[in-house]
Amino acid sequence: MKKWLSFLMVAMLALVLAACTANKEAGKEPEKPAENTSTDEGKEEGKKDEDVAIEKTLLMNNGEEPTSFDPSIGFNAVSWSALNNIMEGLTRLDKDHRAVEATAEKIDVSDDGLTYTFTIRDGAKWSNGDPVVAGDFVFAWKHMLNPETASPAAFLAYFIEGAEAYNNGEGSADDIAIEAKDEKTFVVKLTSPNEAFLNIITNPSFFPINEKVASADPNWHTEAATFVGNGPFKLSAWSHDVSFEFEKNEHYWDADAVQLDKVHWAMVNDDTTAYQMYQANELDVTSVPSEIADQMKDSKELRIDDQAGLYFYRFNTSMEPFTNKKIRQAFAYAVDQEEIVNFVTKNGEKPAHGFVTYGFIGPDGKEFRETVGDLVSYNPEKAKQLLEEGMKEEGYAELPKVTLSYSTSETHQNIAIALQSKFKEVLGVDAALQNVESGVFLSEQKEFKYQMSRSSFLHDYADPVNALESFITGSSMNRTTWSNAEYDKLIADIKNETDENKRWELLKQADKLLMDEMPVFPLYFYNSTSLEKEGVSGILRHPVGYVDLKYADKN
Repeated sequence: MKKWLSFLMVAMLALVLAACTANKEAGKEPEKPAENTSTDEGKEEGKKDEDVAIEKTLLMNNGEEPTSFDPSIGFNAVSWSALNNIMEGLTRLDKDHRAVEATAEKIDVSDDGLTYTFTIRDGAKWSNGDPVVAGDFVFAWKHMLNPETASPAAFLAYFIEGAEAYNNGEGSADDIAIEAKDEKTFVVKLTSPNEAFLNIITNPSFFPINEKVASADPNWHTEAATFVGNGPFKLSAWSHDVSFEFEKNEHYWDADAVQLDKVHWAMVNDDTTAYQMYQANELDVTSVPSEIADQMKDSKELRIDDQAGLYFYRFNTSMEPFTNKKIRQAFAYAVDQEEIVNFVTKNGEKPAHGFVTYGFIGPDGKEFRETVGDLVSYNPEKAKQLLEEGMKEEGYAELPKVTLSYSTSETHQNIAIALQSKFKEVLGVDAALQNVESGVFLSEQKEFKYQMSRSSFLHDYADPVNALESFITGSSMNRTTWSNAEYDKLIADIKNETDENKRWELLKQADKLLMDEMPVFPLYFYNSTSLEKEGVSGILRHPVGYVDLKYADKN
C-alpha cells in the first residue's frame, strides 16, 4: 500500500486546532445568529408548523482573523478551515480520507506517471455563477509560484516541471508545465512520479482563482462583498477580527449534498471564553480548556482526534548563545515532554521525541516513529554537561540572556512558563518570557527577530518528508537561520529516490540529523480534543487535511 494512503488508513480523524490567542475583541460577538427554531410570526396563512423550513446554522469558532483568503497566502490552520469550505480544488478528501475527484470529474494519468490530465466538471461554477475553467487553475498556480506573491506554500508545487525555477526567479512562468488545453482540460507534468500528488493538491494552495474577477480586482479576497469561491459554501459576511459567515452556495456542483444553510464563525482566542460560549449555546463546537480537561473526559460531547503535526520550539541559530550546537542540545534535553502533556496541556497528547509524527507506515509495515525511536528525551545530567561544554567552547563565563517568545494564548503561556521553570531547575538559567500578539508574532518570527520561539507544524500532505523539508536552507518554513548542506542533500535525495526501502532509510537519517543539530526541539504530537453539541453530525476531520463541513448537519 502506498505510504501516504497507509497513513490515512491508520490515523484517526483530525481536528484543526482553533488558534487560541487573545485579542481585544475576544468574547465580543455581533448579534447572535438565529437559532434553529421557528415561530408563527411571518408564517404564511394556512401553513402548518411542519411546512415551515428551519434554518440550520452551525456555530463554529475560528480563534482569530484568517491570515488571508487568497489561497496562495492563507497557509495556516486559521485560514485553511474556512478556505476548504468556500473553495475547492481538483480533488477533495472523502469520508475515508482519500483524495477523490472534486472540481475535476475525471483524472487520467500517463503510463510513466508524469502527466496528469484533469477534466473539469460541466457543472462546476463560481459563487457568482461563472463557470470554473481550466484557465482558472493555470492562473492560480502561477500566482502561487510567482516570486512577487511570496507564497509560503510555493515549495509544495516544486514537483511540477519548471515550478521551482520560476519561484526562485531563475525561470519563466511560461516554463511551468501546466496548461489549459481548452476550458475543461487542465494538464500538469511532474518532474518525477509522485505517489502523493492527488493528496497534495487537496491543499487550499492549489485551489483555483477566478481569473476574470482577480484581474479586475486584485483585492477580491479581502471582503465578503467581493469574494468569489467555488466551494460548498460562499462567504456572505465578514466583520474583521470579530466574525465571518458562510451561506450554502447554490452554484456548487454538489449542492444537494450540503445540509447546512449557514455557518457562523466567531473569532474568540481564549479557550475559557469559547467554552463559556459553548455552554451558553453560542458555539456548537469548541476546544477543551486544559483546566477542565479531566472533568470532561467522560462527557458524551467529547471528541478526541489525532492530528498529523506537532508543537515545538525554534532556536535562532544566528543569535547567541544558540549559535552553539551543544547549548541548543542542552536546552532541549532540559525539557520534560511527558511533564508537559501530563500536567500542562492535559489533553492526552503523545510526547514528541523526534520531529516526524506517529502514523507513517514504512514499506516494511512498521511505524516510522517507533522504528527511529526516541531521539531527544528529558536528561538533566546530559543537559548540564552539554551546557558546560558549550559555554567552554564559546568562552562564556556567563550565558547571554535567554528569552522565550510566544504568541498570545493561555496555552502558549502555560507551556512557556513550564519551560522557563525547567530551564531554571536543570540549567540554572533565568529565561525571560515575551508575549507577542499573534499577527505580529508570525511576521517577526519570519524575520528572525526571536531568539527562541514557539511554533507548530501541521502536515500539508501525508508523507514524513513534508515535515522534514521545512528545514532545508532558504525554506520559508525554516525560520531558524539554520543551514546544513548534508541535510539539504538528504532531502533532495529523498525526493528523487524511487526505491521505497532506500527512501525510507533516508527519511530516518534526516530525522536523526535534524534532532542532532537541534535547530528545533519538539514538545508533543497533536491529539486534539473538542466538544461537539448533540445533534451536530457529519463534520469531517482528517488526520492530514482540513475541517470539512460539506456533509455537516445540525438537528
